[in-house]
Amino acid sequence: MPSAVTRYDRGMSTRPEKHSLTLHGHRTSVSLEPEFWQALREIAAERGMAVNRLAAEIDAERGPDTGLAGAIRLHILRHFRNRK
Repeated sequence: MPSAVTRYDRGMSTRPEKHSLTLHGHRTSVSLEPEFWQALREIAAERGMAVNRLAAEIDAERGPDTGLAGAIRLHILRHFRNRK
């Protein structure tokens, strides 16, 4: 499967996909582009944790004015920026 960067570099157009997550014992749906879902899975794997657990951590850290999808995107951006 191509990485998120490879797909983006090829100029592929993608639409958000809705996935269900369990955060703190409650189900919720989040819509993200496939590249963000892949990046979230990669980060979770690097940290040796489930995607739901990583999403719950992101959820707990976000401010009241930030939606969960936006918080996940920002977390992914920060993660890959900090790798340099």
